[in-house]
Amino acid sequence: MRFTSQQRLDDGVLEREFTLGEIPGILWTPGSASTSAAVPLILLGHPGGLRKMYPRLLARARHSAAEGFATATIELPGSGDRPRSAAAEQTRADLRRALEAGEPVGGDIVDRLVLPLVEKAVPEWQAALDALLSLPGIGGPVGFSGGVISIGIRLAVVDPRIAAAVLFAGSFVPRALVEEARQVTIPLHVLLQWDDEGNDRQAALDLFDAFGSEEKTLNANMGGHTGVPQSAGDAAARFFTRHLK
Repeated sequence: MRFTSQQRLDDGVLEREFTLGEIPGILWTPGSASTSAAVPLILLGHPGGLRKMYPRLLARARHSAAEGFATATIELPGSGDRPRSAAAEQTRADLRRALEAGEPVGGDIVDRLVLPLVEKAVPEWQAALDALLSLPGIGGPVGFSGGVISIGIRLAVVDPRIAAAVLFAGSFVPRALVEEARQVTIPLHVLLQWDDEGNDRQAALDLFDAFGSEEKTLNANMGGHTGVPQSAGDAAARFFTRHLK
């Protein structure tokens, strides 16, 4: 991990950009963090396009820092300035055609779009976690928040360092990942926008039902994709405070 820039924000949060090989990322640590007392870490997921997502990620990072958490994120494969995959671009074109025609999105398209992303992104998140946890002032336990829910499912299954997760329902989930969800046992807090125009509500409910966790909460709110109320964010923060501190 190589830090490429840093700045102290007006609320005292330290923001540091880094690269991990070819992968860009950002780490935010609370102003109160010191080398003598390690703070818990939350990995901030997103749908790709780190620069485009930066304002929303920064807001989440500031909110988490106020609760005493460090947060970090990395760019997804094939997004931002990272090399594109011809196969992924073709699949996205197939997805757009199906949506524009008002046709159901078939399982083949979902598999071709999501499974290769999960297979590449999860090891990258784990490599980033290795590097982050080696830094002074950063410690466990670790939470995962938001982003592509299939990535969150796989991480929760394969990496025992992930102690709790806040997952955002709504993205396409391959059938194989729904089956993997039955192996998830960590505490979960799942956010669902009830009127999300791009969300198959019943599929999201079926996925929630599939999770094997004994402690799982579904926080459903009226409104579309961008209408998440502040109360939902506050509830997610309380969830991480209970399970990561």
